[in-house]
Amino acid sequence: MPGEACAATAERLAIVKARAHAGRYRGALIIGSDQVADLDGEPLGKPGSFDNALAQLQRMRRRTVVFHTAVALLDTRDDRVEAVNVPTRVTFRDRTDAELRRYLELEQPYDCAGSAKAEALGIVLAARIESDDPSALIGLPLIALTTLLQAAGFRLL
Repeated sequence: MPGEACAATAERLAIVKARAHAGRYRGALIIGSDQVADLDGEPLGKPGSFDNALAQLQRMRRRTVVFHTAVALLDTRDDRVEAVNVPTRVTFRDRTDAELRRYLELEQPYDCAGSAKAEALGIVLAARIESDDPSALIGLPLIALTTLLQAAGFRLL
């Protein structure tokens, strides 16, 4: 949405994803998640193409990007939804254009926020990663999710 902060966008989209399935699963807990890459307040979405991904990665060189990964838990029993944003700060290495092109040819991360897949070869792009929940960068913050599930009364152990 125009003027919406990156963290708010991630939370809103996580909630929308959870609510999209509410009609099919009565009496259930539904999980939604989304991620928005934030470069100095500007959202870096899914690039969709090689050229867009290359441009994103070139902009992120030697910079720190905050990946806002939100998880939402919708309880269809009472239509209550809780959402949490887990920020992860990633400082990118100074990779050459040739290295970035090679990464894109191998990974093809065109459906990933900020063109980076930390769970695969994209980790070589990172110089530093800071987060309270290391699983958040991959796309589903599991520590935050377990907290939400426990608060909803779901027995984890």
